[in-house]
Amino acid sequence: MTSSTTDRRRAYTVLGMNTFAFTVAFATWMMYGVLITFLVDNGEYDWSKAQMGWLIGVPVLTGALMRLPVGVLTDKYGGRIVYASLLLVSAVPMFLVSYADSFIGFLLAGLGFGLAGASFAVGIAFTSIWFDRKHQGTALGIFGAGNAGAAITSMLAPVILNSLTNDGADIDQWRVLPQIYAAVLAVTGVLFYLFTYSKKVEAHEGYTMRQRLAPLRYMRVWRFGLYYFLVFGGFVALAQWLIPYYVNVYTMSVASAGLMAAIFSMPSGLIRAFGGWMSDRIGARAVMYGILGVTVICLVFLSVPRMEIQSPGEGVLADRSGTVTSVSDTEITVGDKTYALKPKMELESFDPDGDLLLFPIRDFWHEPVVEVGDEVKRRTLLASGVSRIFFQANVWVFTGLVFVVGIALGIGMAAVYKHIPDYFPEDVAVVGGIVGVLGGLGGFVLPIIFGYLLSNTGIWTTNWMLLAVIAVVSLVWMQWVIQRMTRREDPELFREFEHGQTSRAEQPLGAQSEQIESVQAD
Repeated sequence: MTSSTTDRRRAYTVLGMNTFAFTVAFATWMMYGVLITFLVDNGEYDWSKAQMGWLIGVPVLTGALMRLPVGVLTDKYGGRIVYASLLLVSAVPMFLVSYADSFIGFLLAGLGFGLAGASFAVGIAFTSIWFDRKHQGTALGIFGAGNAGAAITSMLAPVILNSLTNDGADIDQWRVLPQIYAAVLAVTGVLFYLFTYSKKVEAHEGYTMRQRLAPLRYMRVWRFGLYYFLVFGGFVALAQWLIPYYVNVYTMSVASAGLMAAIFSMPSGLIRAFGGWMSDRIGARAVMYGILGVTVICLVFLSVPRMEIQSPGEGVLADRSGTVTSVSDTEITVGDKTYALKPKMELESFDPDGDLLLFPIRDFWHEPVVEVGDEVKRRTLLASGVSRIFFQANVWVFTGLVFVVGIALGIGMAAVYKHIPDYFPEDVAVVGGIVGVLGGLGGFVLPIIFGYLLSNTGIWTTNWMLLAVIAVVSLVWMQWVIQRMTRREDPELFREFEHGQTSRAEQPLGAQSEQIESVQAD
């Protein structure tokens, strides 16, 4: 077997194990969302909404904050030992969840097993190092499909809990669930070490910590972080937020809301492989243009709330002075002059919750403000106008738009990480780590911001408005940078990055420094 064949076989093996391990780690990372809700709903613990929010969010926070240090460790020691160690270490606090019996106990255990969320930084670096630049997008997209672990936990963990506890009759058996997760983490860690191969960036041998973190001074890294804050942070936030959204806005049961939310989360994870392939074929930036544009359009439509608005409209004024002789819903008579009125029509020709209404419905009528015998002068108001607008925000149209947003976010996750080896081929671990930190922080802080916006406005669609603002800022920033690169720097280098050519883009970053040093500030 030739050396190239062996390397290719090893690369595919590492990719498969990376994806499998990330799926397990992501499913673990999201476990509290199901477990904490189950325990409170069954009366095992009487935690407030705020306490539940902290318990569910703490693993997300830990996983986000640890991505940078874990990325640095991967850069220094290689992905094989770091990934396996991370899974084994995460299994310990996951097992200790089964012994927790207080808010503090669950909080500390969640802080511990949240380390599993940092596996993304390891997997990104360990995957990219095995593939050349023209195949990295596809490989990273396949690896990122491990996000589907969130949907796996959402669908399977409730079933396992109901089975273990006999539908809540033997509630204390919930403790077996974290033990199962811990065992799966430990076994995955051992298998990962046994069936992968060691490899790291040799050019970084002997680097100091300052040298390893040097790429973080470039504004481009933080711009990529903003993109990931939207596509990954938005994904994690919406995966948690959609269930209460469906329950409150569309009066669904929790079970039905969970299934509707899965329509968003499952495709978003699985589509990442396609996003990586697209990024390889047409360029990551072109993909980002498309997904940001689609996302903005869908978010604008989603921002319009389900509503019924009633406001003053055009009234009826007297043409001349006189005495009101008759008043009805359809006309008012003043002297010998009759004024036609538009009667009120009840919106009963449709079912607001069943019929499909794509566009708002407008109704208008007049309400008399005078009585028989009143003396009126010219230009006196006889009947006020009333306008009513009803917008259904049909649940299936809503779900369709949410589905498209989920697809766009999934493709965007792959496109963001395709940028990193393009611009920082020898610093994927560190740059991927900080980008992952910002994305993970989005998953932690966005639900909190959603909650504050809802509390202060009473409008559920404010979450879509916020995401739309972030998407617009990302799109404008990207367009501004591209214009600067094209107009002021090296158009040829821009085309290489954009279309995946290899003449200079595959060179180490240091070899390109004279050409793109000023562009890096963008």
